[in-house]
Amino acid sequence: MNALERFNRLPLDEAIALLSPCVAIPSWAPALVQTRPYADRAALLAQAQALMQRWGEAELQQAMSAHPRIGERPAGNQTHAALSRQEQSSVDRDDAQLAEALRTANAQYEARFGRVFLIRAKGRSGAEILQALRQRLHNDEAQERQASLAQLREITLLRLEGAIGA
Repeated sequence: MNALERFNRLPLDEAIALLSPCVAIPSWAPALVQTRPYADRAALLAQAQALMQRWGEAELQQAMSAHPRIGERPAGNQTHAALSRQEQSSVDRDDAQLAEALRTANAQYEARFGRVFLIRAKGRSGAEILQALRQRLHNDEAQERQASLAQLREITLLRLEGAIGA
């Protein structure tokens, strides 16, 4: 039995528990689980993306509760913190100059937008993340909301694929 078949057969509560760490939006995992079974990976991902397209400011605020500042060690032992630690592993925390630049840019971002900077860190170097952070500081509120939602969707899909082995 492949990973998708196992996911399709999980009891409802176990399937929701499996997907809940993907994003701190409580309604998302149950909505995705309710539309099982999925014929294939493409069908699952299409449904996940369709649900994500409905996200707005309220969902972004919910999700932000589980995202640490980029470049800082996520605190706690929760699954979200563990995933963030893994995803940010490419950020060299021993590079003092990069760490200081990220701290400064994070503070500017938070002062401007009132939330932490959100980016899919996996596959990006610390320098690339810093560059994106600095570029996004030039966004207006609406542009930045859309950029943050797009990054949240990328992070969620990455975690979904990891959760179910898709």
